[in-house]
Amino acid sequence: MFKNNRSDYIGWLVIIGVLVLALEILFFNRGLIFSVFVSGGMIYLGRRKAGRKSGRLLFFGGIIFLGISILNMMTFKFLLFAILLHFFIQYITAKKNPRKIPFDIAKSEPVHFEETIIKSKPLFENNFFGQQKTPFNAYEWNDINIQTGIGDCLIDLSYTMLPKGETVIFIRNIIGNIQILVPYDIDVSVHHSCVAGSTTVFEHHEPKVFNQVFHLKTPGYEIAEQKVKIFTSLVVGNLEVSRI
Repeated sequence: MFKNNRSDYIGWLVIIGVLVLALEILFFNRGLIFSVFVSGGMIYLGRRKAGRKSGRLLFFGGIIFLGISILNMMTFKFLLFAILLHFFIQYITAKKNPRKIPFDIAKSEPVHFEETIIKSKPLFENNFFGQQKTPFNAYEWNDINIQTGIGDCLIDLSYTMLPKGETVIFIRNIIGNIQILVPYDIDVSVHHSCVAGSTTVFEHHEPKVFNQVFHLKTPGYEIAEQKVKIFTSLVVGNLEVSRI
C-alpha cells in the first residue's frame, strides 16, 4: 500500500514539475529557450575552436551562462523543494511506521562455495574531461560502457579481434565527438540520441540534428555471426561511424 502511495506521490511531483516548467516558459520566463540556445551555441562553437583563446572564452562563457540560466529557473527551485519534501515525508513515514525485522535463528550446515571472478582492465574509463582513443596497434577487445563529460572518443576496431556474436559499445557523452571505425566484414546496429550536432553512419548523413533519436543497422545484422551494437548519447556533438 505504501509503495503504491509513494509511486502516486512521485508521479504527481513529476506532473507538477512539467506544468511548472511549461508555465515558466509560456508566461514567466519566455527568454529561457533563447538562453539555452545561446549557451549551447557558445559551448558548441567553443569546442570547435578549442585550440584558440576565443574558443576557450566561448566554451567557459557558455557553461557559466547555462549554469546561471538553470539556477534562475523557477522549475529548478521547485525541484529542490520537491526533493526536500520527499525526504521529509519519508522521514515522517518511517517514524510512524518503523520497519520490523523478525529475529529468527536457523541452524544450517556451513556451505563452502568459492566462485572464480575474472577482472579485466577496461579500454576506456569514465572521464569528465579529456580525449580517449583505442591503441594504434593490436589490442585485446573488451566491451565498452562509459559515461563521459566533455571530450572526444575514437574507437578503431581494425586493430583488434572481435569475438563471435554481438559486441557492445555504450557511450554517453555531454559535449564532444564520437568516431567509430568498423571493418567492412562486420555488421552494425546503431542506436543514437542527440540534442544538437550531426550524425554520419556509413552513407547516411544528417548534417543538422536537433533533439532526435536514430536507429540504423546493416541489412544482414540479425543473422551475422560477428556484429557490433552501438549505443551512443550526446547533448552537443557529432557521431561518425565509418568503414575502414
